[in-house]
Amino acid sequence: MAITTVPAATGKPGRPRPPYPSGPRRGGLGRKVRDNLTGHAFLIGAVVCFAVFSWYPMVRGVVMSFQRTRRGETTWVGWDNYARIIADPSFWTAWQNTLYFTVLALVLGYAVPFFVAILLNEFRHARGYLRILVYLPVMLPPASALYLFKFYAYDPSDAGLFNAILKAAHLPTSEWMQSPGMTMPAMVLASTWMNMGSAVLIYLAALQNIPGELYEAAELDGAGVWRRIVHVTVPQTRLILALLAMLQIVATMQLFIEPLILANGAGTGDSATSVAYLIYQHGFFQNDLNGAAALGVIMLVVLAGFSAGYLRLTAKQD
Repeated sequence: MAITTVPAATGKPGRPRPPYPSGPRRGGLGRKVRDNLTGHAFLIGAVVCFAVFSWYPMVRGVVMSFQRTRRGETTWVGWDNYARIIADPSFWTAWQNTLYFTVLALVLGYAVPFFVAILLNEFRHARGYLRILVYLPVMLPPASALYLFKFYAYDPSDAGLFNAILKAAHLPTSEWMQSPGMTMPAMVLASTWMNMGSAVLIYLAALQNIPGELYEAAELDGAGVWRRIVHVTVPQTRLILALLAMLQIVATMQLFIEPLILANGAGTGDSATSVAYLIYQHGFFQNDLNGAAALGVIMLVVLAGFSAGYLRLTAKQD
């Protein structure tokens, strides 16, 4: 077989170069097939998990919401389950409590992690220790953290931590979870302490990506701390703020474990009944799985509508 040479630009003899292979490269197509099979195998596993544990229960719940099962016999009843659930006075009480909790969580549980992240970002020493300290409640099991609040912080006697602090400050004490007016604020406080560590770390990551030149320019213009936060920090982190706001609303609308543990479910005068707890009550206490499914579908539609509106709004802003 002849060896071809490549002429050099300087006029010197070129280096020998083997001819182009006439056949297909070894392992090229086979390796692509193997790589694709590996990727599709992982993808199929994830799709199967979602289909079995997420999508099928959702579809099954929608079907059950139009059925009624009695003594093992299932019949189609159309919209009767929805009409029966909406006519229940507890339905509107649960939605009122859930929306109240969501608003309080946005005021307290959404703003506090952001300002804690700004404060931690200003520290030059012990940053790692402070981050661990803030994130520590997230590592606790939710039930353990809530029982800690219930028996140690919210004890209505003077032995409770918060009542002891109020008494030391010569302020009136509270019954906390036994008081209908304090039930929701107390649950928001416990939920904020328990969950804010993750949001703080996300905010810290976003704050560290802000160019320092922007703060220096703001200081040269005479901007104080508050004006730097409003005109530099918030605009530079608005996408993260918007995303966490949506996640905060979706999570708080599914309020369940806080009333279940802190208020023993419904609370005093149904002051802690949430939509998610009402679904649990219909399904496991009243043995009304069809009504629970109808209530779950209503919650799904509300959250899906909110998410769609949020995505459309953010798309316009982008």
